[in-house]
Amino acid sequence: MNYIVRRMLQIIPVLLIISFIVFTLVFIAGDPVALMLPDDATLEEIEQLRESIGLNEPFYVQYGSYVFRVVQGDFGESFRYGQDALSVVWERLPATFELAIAAIIIAIMVAIPFGIWSATKQNSSIDLIATGAAVVGKAMPNFWLGIMLILFFSVTLGVLPVSGRGSFAHLILPAITLGTGIAAEMTRLIRSSMLEILNQDYIRTAKSKGIKSVQVIYKHAFRNALIPFVTITALQTSTLIGGALITETVFAWPGIGQLLIQAVNTRDMAIVQACVMIIAAIVILMNLLADIIYRILDPRIKLD
Repeated sequence: MNYIVRRMLQIIPVLLIISFIVFTLVFIAGDPVALMLPDDATLEEIEQLRESIGLNEPFYVQYGSYVFRVVQGDFGESFRYGQDALSVVWERLPATFELAIAAIIIAIMVAIPFGIWSATKQNSSIDLIATGAAVVGKAMPNFWLGIMLILFFSVTLGVLPVSGRGSFAHLILPAITLGTGIAAEMTRLIRSSMLEILNQDYIRTAKSKGIKSVQVIYKHAFRNALIPFVTITALQTSTLIGGALITETVFAWPGIGQLLIQAVNTRDMAIVQACVMIIAAIVILMNLLADIIYRILDPRIKLD
């Protein structure tokens, strides 16, 4: 509990640093007032709006006011949607979680059997195919893979929808697109971890006692291989969010990634700031969760 409390307290300065970086980038990106008023707005109207939202204040005053509002959950109002920015982000977050969870499930279902199979059949044709597929899967850009899947399954075969959200069929192509690169990374990691563990003395001892190979692999070897696997799964949170930016745009998936891209294009800075802070908090909490799971999987690990 002491470790968890310390880590939770460390989140505060990290989020402050992120908030400063985001606010600085937004500050130097330009004046958003031009997008908030019609083209025929007078200079007097522009200055009046700037003063009403505090853009005439010095940088440090604006940043202090921003932090004070964020602590209260107020990221400002989106001029595009005409409502609180945080509420807009919360509305889109379930769609991103749905896509991310589906992508992780696909990645795990592919990576675990292929990683173990590749390790137990080292230097065989199966190993060559699995490692080759992992390299190709990691090398393929998300946007290219998404477009190819749309052309084949939606345009040519007509069996899956091109874009949008609403049914399980809409989820298949985006989840495969987002999960392919993660599955490739996980497969390589499980293979290397299993190869290292399978050469340990206690594995050879278990085999010499006549324990079945399946039991040795899954009960003894794979359990210990889970520790680095949990690491990469937790760290893939940032990859998932980053990949979601592209995947959601390609498939018009109404998640936080598409929202962030649209907000950047329209310079809706309240939405941009809310999205970035929520994403940062999710990544930090997932890393904390990974540390806690380490301790559960291997009690020898000390949470220092």
